[in-house]
Amino acid sequence: MWDETFLDRKITKKNGEQVPIRELKPEEQVKYEIAKELGLFDRIIEEGWGALTASESGRIGGIIKQKKRQKKKE
Repeated sequence: MWDETFLDRKITKKNGEQVPIRELKPEEQVKYEIAKELGLFDRIIEEGWGALTASESGRIGGIIKQKKRQKKKE
């Protein structure tokens, strides 16, 4: 699913703490994985989630919902 270097990338939480993606909750990890797939990961790291347009955020949310539905069927 994810490569090790991706999981080791550090993100800055709202409180300013830097943590590797692997230490986030699985739901949070999925958000970052999808952002990476859509080519938005670097912008999120540099500017934060607020830098995304409503369309980009909605796309991430839609893919998360799809994955949850797919997982539920399995």
